Amino acid sequence: MIDGHPLVRLGIRETLEDGFVVHETPTRDEALDLVRDVGDFDVAIVDMRWRGNGDGDAVSGAEAIRMLHRSSAALGIVAHGELPERHLASAALQAGASAFVARTAGPAELRRAVDAAVAQERFVDPAVPPKGSRGKLTRRQRQILQLLANGESTTVAARELDLSEETVKSHTKHALARLGAKNRTHAVAIAVRECLID
Repeated sequence: MIDGHPLVRLGIRETLEDGFVVHETPTRDEALDLVRDVGDFDVAIVDMRWRGNGDGDAVSGAEAIRMLHRSSAALGIVAHGELPERHLASAALQAGASAFVARTAGPAELRRAVDAAVAQERFVDPAVPPKGSRGKLTRRQRQILQLLANGESTTVAARELDLSEETVKSHTKHALARLGAKNRTHAVAIAVRECLID
């Protein structure tokens, strides 16, 4: 298991130790060294969040999954995402993970994800909304993101929707938070990919 937080590693260890021998590491570099040098691992649980990789370099969870998959094609990989978000699950599975489970999931979901990865079967946390789900954003947030996707400015969006610019900015800020987006462009990309807007 790869996670920089000792308490998270402890919780995962306690959830799995009755059925698995659990090795843990705080960095992705150490995990890759273990897989390459020791080998013979059935499953890796990979923290999906962006963070330093021990030497200051930022490596995404998806890139870590790709690197582990290249090192050991038979390794089952469980992506451990921050939230049960469709775009996080999709990114993990596309990178080569067998399973995705959010950090908000309980022990039973984590066990199901690990069991699926061992069997090389796909598992996605049941809390992840189905593809095309529109429950993630409010109607107003979708309207604003649609206008932004169409190339309109905050000023034009405010005029089109008969809102103040501050209200549009507030809705945009909340939409970014709900989508886990870094900026407006990222939010639009996520919303398009998840079929939340056209």
